[in-house]
Amino acid sequence: MIVTTEYVDISLPGNPMRTFVAAPKAEGKYAGIWCYSDIFQLTPPMVRFCVRLAGYGFVAAAPEIYRRIEPPGTAIPFDDRGRTRGLDYALKTPVAHFDADCRSGLDWLAKHPKVASGKIGAMGFCIGGHLAFRAALQPDVRATACWYGTGIHNGKLGQDADARSLARAKEIHGELLLIFGSEDPHVPEEARAIVDGGMKASGVHYQMCLFPAEHAFARDEGPRFDPEATDQAFAATIALFRRVFATQAGAGPTRNQAVGRL
Repeated sequence: MIVTTEYVDISLPGNPMRTFVAAPKAEGKYAGIWCYSDIFQLTPPMVRFCVRLAGYGFVAAAPEIYRRIEPPGTAIPFDDRGRTRGLDYALKTPVAHFDADCRSGLDWLAKHPKVASGKIGAMGFCIGGHLAFRAALQPDVRATACWYGTGIHNGKLGQDADARSLARAKEIHGELLLIFGSEDPHVPEEARAIVDGGMKASGVHYQMCLFPAEHAFARDEGPRFDPEATDQAFAATIALFRRVFATQAGAGPTRNQAVGRL
């Protein structure tokens, strides 16, 4: 599909929440996906991913996660100083602020003229993978893809030492896709086992996919980019969204568990 792109400032107290929006150009109604970046905000790799996602028939909307700290339009460089800066901003942000901005963003997305009623999903990378997991706790989010989400296993997110995200997994009403790299030092095997066990205990419909790749393997700038793992993970994400949103008018997913190895 050919897509259109724009930046939208969602009006909120303090700084607005600047959001990159990519949508199919063709007339129609599509599922809306709230897309979370990593700690570097709306960098070219994140923008390109949203454009690609929109090309498959979704409205992809990616907010600046540090809108309370940085002015609109701030993308953090992929270098050591940028990494320190992004991590520092995360430590300064309470989970309550992330959650409030999520709710505001989902409400905005649901009113987008190209988003079909009741068809809302979420996805994200790294810290954004954890934020997407938190988005899945919202009752209107029907499908979520968490790419190498950090801190899900121990609850560490932003300023909060334990946001209890995994402990609240039973609140998830939709389907969840958890994507990890086997060589990820931030989410090692023991951490993935904790996430898997917590999801099994929750009774939520989920799938875990493991790829022979490093952390941030989908970022198409830098030495860790793995095109094949990215393409396979992207295909799994598209399959999730298409399955859920094509059948959403029915009874909804059966609550069970599945673990995959790719």
